[in-house]
Amino acid sequence: MSNEISADDKNLALLAHLLGIVLGFLGALVIWLINKDNPQKAFVNDQAKEALNFQLTLLIAYFVSGALIIVVIGIFLLPVLVIGNIVFCIIAGIAAGKGTEYRYPITLRLIK
Repeated sequence: MSNEISADDKNLALLAHLLGIVLGFLGALVIWLINKDNPQKAFVNDQAKEALNFQLTLLIAYFVSGALIIVVIGIFLLPVLVIGNIVFCIIAGIAAGKGTEYRYPITLRLIK
């Protein structure tokens, strides 16, 4: 088996990360479910799981931020989460497009 990552796999991994900006966890979930049982798509599987875990972590953070709006902190936390999502998804997408495995910081590994 070759360690070379195909251009299609790099593009799928890139897409798994960038879809998080507009679709949340749904884009990464679909890509992961389609490729999870294919051993030839190990890079896509790994990066889609990473993107999915990050988006699920963000979803939890959005709920916490929403609850904290009552005490005003959530009003400031929500824009930080949105901007962080955009920035980290772009960084991860660039890394995946180059064929490099990316790990998001402060992410719960819910899907193993």
